[in-house]
Amino acid sequence: MDPDDLPRPKKRWIEPLALDPFSVADLQDYIEVLQAEITRVRTAIDGKQSHRSAAEAFFKK
Repeated sequence: MDPDDLPRPKKRWIEPLALDPFSVADLQDYIEVLQAEITRVRTAIDGKQSHRSAAEAFFKK
């Protein structure tokens, strides 16, 4: 069985913030920070998928 096929518990990496105390400008800044983090994580995922694909291709030969 492939370890990637095993169910994983859902992790909560970032606890939701109480948004009421923030101004609209603060919330817009917060969105920018979160979008930057999403971009960083997607880049990491792409890199990991690329490495995995290269390894799979190498070992199939």
